[in-house]
Amino acid sequence: MDLFPSVNPTILVVDDAPANLSLISGLLRDSYTVKAANHGTKALKIACEEKPDLILLDILMPDMDGYEVCRRLKANPQTSHIPVIFLTSKSDIESEQLGMSLGAVDYVTRPISPPILLSRVKAHLVEAFHARTLQVNNEYLEYEVSKRSRQLLALQDVTTLALASLAETRDADTGNHLRRTQHYVQALARQLKEHPRFGEYLTENRIQALFKCAPLHDIGKVGIPDRVLLKPGRFEPSEWEVMKQHPTLGHEALANAQSNAEANSEFLEIAKEIVYSHHEKWDGSGYPQGLAGDDIPIAARLMAVADVYDALISRRIYKKAAPHAQAVQIIKEGRGTHFDPDMVDTFCSLSDEFRAIAERFADTDEDLLEKAKLLKAMATVGQSTRP
Repeated sequence: MDLFPSVNPTILVVDDAPANLSLISGLLRDSYTVKAANHGTKALKIACEEKPDLILLDILMPDMDGYEVCRRLKANPQTSHIPVIFLTSKSDIESEQLGMSLGAVDYVTRPISPPILLSRVKAHLVEAFHARTLQVNNEYLEYEVSKRSRQLLALQDVTTLALASLAETRDADTGNHLRRTQHYVQALARQLKEHPRFGEYLTENRIQALFKCAPLHDIGKVGIPDRVLLKPGRFEPSEWEVMKQHPTLGHEALANAQSNAEANSEFLEIAKEIVYSHHEKWDGSGYPQGLAGDDIPIAARLMAVADVYDALISRRIYKKAAPHAQAVQIIKEGRGTHFDPDMVDTFCSLSDEFRAIAERFADTDEDLLEKAKLLKAMATVGQSTRP
């Protein structure tokens, strides 16, 4: 739709009487481009093809009366925006009410007063122009808002992955672990969306947020000393206590970020829940808070299943990968102790999809070799800088 009107707006005059067409066209021709139609079918054709700026429409016509022409104009998205003024000899109130109810902007009766007709035509053209201008401005604003929203979402995605990758560089997990776990969480959430316990929480927007937040689950490992995080063997009890601090460290970092943003963000709320509580267990034996059952946030329960499954099936420098069937069995055995029972049942129904995700984002030998080199270098630097 053009932002500015043409120099001579186009007006379509529809009337079956040649004398009326000649009279009205003569009044308008000095200021406007005039198109004429002597029956309804022709009027509809011209309206669709040439998109006039306004239509003056007679009611009493033989093949199709003006009411029906107006109905069809307003029913067609290509012509519904064109203002229609009825110009007719029918002066009763009922006819005028019917015409206005069909979407006409005005109703002028004969005999016409040329100054009044020209004044009304001009007024409705100006009103139509302002309406078109407003519509174009609104469409432009909607486009800009949509564009900006897409940019912000893309920036959010990049920032999230950058933060998650920062934690991943200091851990034995590869970058593919982040991709796998976010796809596991998404698959599990989509299936549980129809479950009566989870349907209200698992809206489409929240599932998208879960997918984006999942890679942040171990962000707190950035704060764990190298001597603990990079240790190749089993932890001593004191080292394990240090390692168990990473959910709290990650939660505090995200909480500080949220407070500095001075705005409540569902994305950050979900991220905090995942980071802080994905090591909690259904029976209350997890950490850091010892939460149990439904007190554990749904987002964290989803992450727990995804994280443990991936840890089991993944090769690491210090362990072999468990076969898929064995990993599924271990998850089953944790039903009602480690994991939410309903989530385990759903996981089992999706086990083939989990395996497909794992294969799609599988770690290569090159991935593990590069990771081993990086961790070895980091450990060497850490030892050389310790007092």
